[in-house]
Amino acid sequence: MNKDKDKILIVDDEQNIRSLIKSIFSREYHVMEACNGEEAIVVARTQKPDLILMDIMMPNIDGYMACYTIKSDPELKKIPVIMITGINHELNKKLGQRFGADGYLTKPFNLQELQDMIEKFLLISW
Repeated sequence: MNKDKDKILIVDDEQNIRSLIKSIFSREYHVMEACNGEEAIVVARTQKPDLILMDIMMPNIDGYMACYTIKSDPELKKIPVIMITGINHELNKKLGQRFGADGYLTKPFNLQELQDMIEKFLLISW
């Protein structure tokens, strides 16, 4: 990649999930964190991440509404959003797509699958 580290925003109300993802990917990417959807929207607007990993079930604003808000913003709509959730229902995947999510992973996730999805969407965003 021909620029400095890509920026990834991890949005999850569980600190241990954010810490795990950050520890794995912080050498390769600049990793930012948000603990709920409301904070995610603020960080997305101020930091303009290259990719967002978003949990669905969170306090204040859930992942669906945060994703919808981000995808409705002309300055942010091209940022890929991957929903990461413990709920593996087809309905949730369809709702995620309807609210603008670009990808969907179920917890517990396979780290290689997450890495592959991150790389795929970062390449697409070029």
